[in-house]
Amino acid sequence: MISWYVVFAGVVVMVLSALGAATLPRVFDRLHLLAVTTSLGVPLTGVGLMISQGWSESSAMIAVTIVLVALGSPVISAATGRLAAQHEGLVEEESPS
Repeated sequence: MISWYVVFAGVVVMVLSALGAATLPRVFDRLHLLAVTTSLGVPLTGVGLMISQGWSESSAMIAVTIVLVALGSPVISAATGRLAAQHEGLVEEESPS
């Protein structure tokens, strides 16, 4: 029973974050809401699903997915922010060396 409350809390965080992102005009503001989703929404949902499944192969796959999202999200956010800044002329376009 508690697991579904945790899943629901994660889904609420992600839905509110998506609704907020839909209302914000700049990509940089929307990136902040992506951080909330990946640092709070995904782990809450994943942990709730892991509790409801018990320890099994499927809960291990959920744990791996949570770790991949946690590790990949900062990289994707930084790349998206850098590209948007280059597109708007806020930083110079240069290739990393």
